[in-house]
Amino acid sequence: MVHWNEQRVIHAPIDKVWALFSDDRLQTIMPQLKKHQLIEGPPNQVGSKYAQQNQMGNRLVSYVMEITAYEDLPNGKRKDLSFVAGGLFKISLSFNLSKISDEETLFVYSGSNTGANLAGRALLKLDPNDSSREQAKELVERVRTKAES
Repeated sequence: MVHWNEQRVIHAPIDKVWALFSDDRLQTIMPQLKKHQLIEGPPNQVGSKYAQQNQMGNRLVSYVMEITAYEDLPNGKRKDLSFVAGGLFKISLSFNLSKISDEETLFVYSGSNTGANLAGRALLKLDPNDSSREQAKELVERVRTKAES
């Protein structure tokens, strides 16, 4: 199992940062996400499901992503997601925003990648570069760059 917890102060209002996680802008911070389509429930509600396709190297992986937590308050925002990628990896993601001031937001991105079966667990052990943590750092930097521009 791989865990990550990346945080960064972003010099932008909380609502501007939060807008990057909306359905119509999600691909601007996740360029590997090739498809994001609501298939069940209302948008941005716990239990809502989305069909997604994600470019992983040379492979296009399809899966159903479910929102497991959602909060949109003036001083705090949260969206938690869960999915099984390629039948191999159970992935849980959490995006948390906290208002520091009118022009500063604390962004915390945490999650885990667990092998969903023996093959998935073996593949995680063979990942010498710890790609999940590296991808988490890259996402946090993309969010900062887009929000501060």
